[in-house]
Amino acid sequence: MPDANIRIPVEARDRLARTAAAEGLSLRAYLARLADSLLTPSERTARAEQTRAVLKAWNGYDPSPAEKRAIDAELDRRLAKALAP
Repeated sequence: MPDANIRIPVEARDRLARTAAAEGLSLRAYLARLADSLLTPSERTARAEQTRAVLKAWNGYDPSPAEKRAIDAELDRRLAKALAP
């Protein structure tokens, strides 16, 4: 497989290189593994739809749009509280 050049800030490259080294990997191997572990937006959407279908089949979980907004608002409130100084 041919290599590609990617331009990123030196600080980001150095941080990635330190993380790779701490895991006993080259930067190239670490980035390849990282790329393999990430989902594209369409893959994330498909995974979320599959998860919702499994939950609905298992326990009937199927929130309405309004319930989803309320759940998201509650999560945002709890995160803000947890992150507050």
